[in-house]
Amino acid sequence: MKFTEMPYQRPDDERMEQRYRTMAEEAAACTGTAALTALIDEHEQIAKEYRTMESLAYIRHSVDTTDPFYEGEMAFFDARGPIFAEAQKAFKRALAAHPLRSGLEEEIGPLFFKNLEIELRTSSEKSVPLQQRDNEICTAYEKLLASASIPFRGGDYNLSEIQSFQLSSDRETRKAAWEATAGFFTAHAEELDKMYDELVHNRDEQARLLGYPSYLRLGYDRMGRNCYGPEEVRRFREQIVRDAVPVAARIKAAQAARLGIERTMYYDNGNVFPDGNPKPAGGEAEILDAARGVYHRMGEETGSFFDYMEANGLFDLKSRKGKQTGGYCTSLPLYGSPFIFANFNGTAGDVGVLTHEGGHALQSYMARDQRFLEYAEAPMETCETHSMSMELFCARFAKDFFGPDTGKFLRYQLEDAFCFLPYGCMVDEFQEIVYETPSLTPKERKQTWARLEKKYRPWISFDGVPFFEDGGYQRQHHIYSAPLYYIDYCLAQTAALSFWTQSLQDWEGAFARYLRFTRAGGTKTFTELLTEAGLPSPFEEGGVRAVCEQVERYLAALPE
Repeated sequence: MKFTEMPYQRPDDERMEQRYRTMAEEAAACTGTAALTALIDEHEQIAKEYRTMESLAYIRHSVDTTDPFYEGEMAFFDARGPIFAEAQKAFKRALAAHPLRSGLEEEIGPLFFKNLEIELRTSSEKSVPLQQRDNEICTAYEKLLASASIPFRGGDYNLSEIQSFQLSSDRETRKAAWEATAGFFTAHAEELDKMYDELVHNRDEQARLLGYPSYLRLGYDRMGRNCYGPEEVRRFREQIVRDAVPVAARIKAAQAARLGIERTMYYDNGNVFPDGNPKPAGGEAEILDAARGVYHRMGEETGSFFDYMEANGLFDLKSRKGKQTGGYCTSLPLYGSPFIFANFNGTAGDVGVLTHEGGHALQSYMARDQRFLEYAEAPMETCETHSMSMELFCARFAKDFFGPDTGKFLRYQLEDAFCFLPYGCMVDEFQEIVYETPSLTPKERKQTWARLEKKYRPWISFDGVPFFEDGGYQRQHHIYSAPLYYIDYCLAQTAALSFWTQSLQDWEGAFARYLRFTRAGGTKTFTELLTEAGLPSPFEEGGVRAVCEQVERYLAALPE
């Protein structure tokens, strides 16, 4: 079904909630696994219905945050979502405690129940009011960012549109564009401080109500992390600091030499070539034409996927006033359809976001016939491996997207992918410190961010603009709206670079392993899937170093 024809109707949440409570009683009374699996199938149908309506409301709100109807629907989901989740958990608790659970595990698999037990720890009726308020603040934050109208050289631009000036080959232009962007955040600094301060204390209170020592552990459980914890992530970050930061610093020193500058300022960090970064050979229509050809040349399954997306209007790619910033992919389970949202702005990022979200969408498309949502949807480090790997696999077809800028793009893409690792780990360590020390003041949080910049990105100078000098974390919306998510990108990027390393020797074989990895969805843990794909775990000592060495060798062989 075409996206424009998908009907939206606010879920009858009270009916659904009552049905879940009744299902919990029925499950407890079941004496056979057949009756229990029938109840699980009913749960899946209710969950798909609710999730689809929530996704429709979210998409239609994010494409136009000024639409009062969908703004009201998002307020409904912000308020009712935690209540619905608690009713759903009544049924899940009955499953987890059932004496016939071992029989169900044989049919469904033990991971279903391991994930279920993690989920059951993460909320209770006591935490619902706090979760509702958390949702409200995040929605308000995203709306504030979407409202940005940044005056610049005779025009007014949102946070996505201004990026084309931030990446200008003219240094004064990009400096001025970054200063104008900083002006928006400085004007709203007090409001942003209050939002984040309330979120931190709210989340800490949620954790303590649920018996966690801090939000850090609760956040890991809410992310569904079922094969590692904070200790493993700290070891990974240590490898990044020891092995990846020096390589990134050398890459950035080479970029500075290429640009003819002595010191990399914050407004230089995204620029790789003195005559400008690579640009797609065309606009939205040309990029979609190229992507169509690429996905068909990758294989029959990927070609069918792309045709399905286009035929059903499952893209919204243009940047517009009032549109939410960023990009995402979400799913509409009742229709077996993914949806890709982006903000094209004429930069290489247009191809990056389309192929990145294309990896998410491909996984959702391949999982559309999965019996259980719990297996169709993987934890986020696995999902981000789907997307980040797809970006790198598409490098083989860079000429289709970039034409004469293909050579520039190959260097730009790899340098950008690798140098993201220190930044992503910085975001993660910042959040760990914040949630382990919720008493920090807004000023102390900014000082913490500024200190971590020197640890993870020592090549950048932020002199001259107070917003960045003081710690400019407020522009990273994941810190507000998706707590503890960002390390998933780093773990996934490391895995994606391992897939890329394999593809240099055997692209078809590596891509076949990637498709198996992706098709598996959430049926296995992240580390199990890596092992099956022949990839090292990011948590293993030496895994990061191996990626660093391959990246440096490849970049050294590219023409300047």
